[in-house]
Order: sequence, then C-alpha cells, then structure tokens
Amino acid sequence: MIDETGQQLGIMPPPQALAIARQKGLDLVEISPTAVPPVCRIMDFGQYQYQEQKRAREAKKHQRVIEVKEIKFRPKVDVHDYEFKKKHIERFLGEGNKVKATIFFRGREMAHPEIGRRILERLMEELSDIAMAETLPRQEGNQMHVILSQKAGRKAAPKKVETVHAETEDA
Repeated sequence: MIDETGQQLGIMPPPQALAIARQKGLDLVEISPTAVPPVCRIMDFGQYQYQEQKRAREAKKHQRVIEVKEIKFRPKVDVHDYEFKKKHIERFLGEGNKVKATIFFRGREMAHPEIGRRILERLMEELSDIAMAETLPRQEGNQMHVILSQKAGRKAAPKKVETVHAETEDA
C-alpha cells in the first residue's frame, strides 16, 4: 500500500486500506493487480484521469499525420499527363505525405502488364533522388501499384508564403 505522498505504508488487508483512503477523502486504486501482494495506492482518481487525458492531448498536438495520396495512371498515358502527375507526386512527397502510384488497366490492356510496370519503374527511377519505393510494383486485379515515400534524412519543405507585389504603371 502506498499513500498519496508516495510513501509505503506496508502490507495491509483491503478493508483497512479502504478505510484509510476514505478517511483522507481519496480513492484506493489498484496499480499492479498481478504483483504478490497486489499494489494499491491512495490518490484522487478523477484528478489522475484528468492528468492522463491532458498528457495524451499534449502528445497528440505534436504528432504529424502522414496521409497516403493516390495518383492514377493509364497504360497509354501521354508524356504531358505523365509529367504533370509526376510534379504532383513531387509536391505531395515534399509536404511529407506518401504517394500510391496506380496503373489502372481496362479490358485488353490486362494482357500487357509489362507496359504498366515500365511506367512505374520509370517513375521510381526519375524520382529516385527524392523518393524511395516502399514496395515493388505489384499487380492486384486490374490495378498495379507502388507506394513511394520521402527518402530518409529529407525533411518536409516548409509551406511557401507567396508575396504579392504591386505593379506600377509608367505613364
């Protein structure tokens, strides 16, 4: 048995410990039920729960949630579309998110999965300086995908603040 100041009161039967806790206007809380004998503490349980919730909220404030963004390609993707989507992937990775690049096959395109694999491998190669593949290109049904994440050691870029300049007219 431990009192509210942290001092050990020794081993005592539960009714006696409960009487001491009630006398002080506090709660008797079982801390370690598996110990022999079980360890109990006299404390204000409501205040203890409040402090735990406060610590959890504070820890949650400092967490960064990583989202998985998805970019879809087709096997017959045009050069401009590919470059446009690649820039989006670079931006997402720069913001600290993961990216799932997906090739979506339809109909007879399923007969040539190597076309989709080449697109994903080209993407991984072109982004190799800023990203690494967490998984190799993998086909599941009519889709082939790879998950890209930011390389270790690279931090997410800070948000860019744009400034607006007023233009002057020469009359």
